[in-house]
Amino acid sequence: MKESAGLDWNHHKSTSDAAAHEIAEREAKQKSEQQTRDREACNRYVRNGLNRNVTVQFLIERLTSMGCPPPPGLIKCLDCGDKPAAGGFGVVEEISPISPSKPDGDVKGSRNDATKSDNACAQSQAEINALLKNQSDGEKKLRLLPEIFLCQQHLRDETHAHEAMVHELIHAVDMCRTKMDPMNNCIHMACTEIRAENLSGECNWIRELGNGRMDSFVGHGAKCVKRRAALSVKANPNCTDKADEYVEAAFERCFKDTFPFDRHPNLR
Repeated sequence: MKESAGLDWNHHKSTSDAAAHEIAEREAKQKSEQQTRDREACNRYVRNGLNRNVTVQFLIERLTSMGCPPPPGLIKCLDCGDKPAAGGFGVVEEISPISPSKPDGDVKGSRNDATKSDNACAQSQAEINALLKNQSDGEKKLRLLPEIFLCQQHLRDETHAHEAMVHELIHAVDMCRTKMDPMNNCIHMACTEIRAENLSGECNWIRELGNGRMDSFVGHGAKCVKRRAALSVKANPNCTDKADEYVEAAFERCFKDTFPFDRHPNLR
């Protein structure tokens, strides 16, 4: 009787393992299929933005006229995992300390090294933190390599994707027109985030109302821009502790700055 019970248990365990394996395979397949759908939708949004969205087209034209023509494939769709963002700008690139024989420094990481693959988010927070630590220890110097990525699984619809594209293109304009160093200068980062939040349309009153964040029509835009800009600045470990102060210090000047538009695009 005992031997029979043991055989029954082994059979039950084998059946359970097979069922668990089948479930895991099914979930992996569903995840892969969802990633494919997300990627296809995101790529469609990007194509439509480049071909139809007048604000996106205007910003790209201005970048070209400013001497910073966007390279092919500047805007990519990536799987950002759990990163709570619609997109991002730039890849942190590591440069060796300047030496007399190499006045411009020696680039240690290429774009492909930094991004790892076309299917993964550009860089994790842990990777950025490690690079910043190397810089603070005097081992390396860092620079921001212009690149725009959209987080394909976090885009609600095409409008959301186009707002994210405009947001990141504003950063590209700021990088082109100034010697901005957002990785190390927190006021620079606060300013470009304020401008990007303000000019992208991400703080429109309909969205704020739908999210339950608008207690008054008067001044809601400025409050939204400050809140969202501070969240972005806090993501930079160099700026986390005083993010709200940096945003406050840069706000008055940068909120009024509508370049390259002659006025706020929502008022055109």
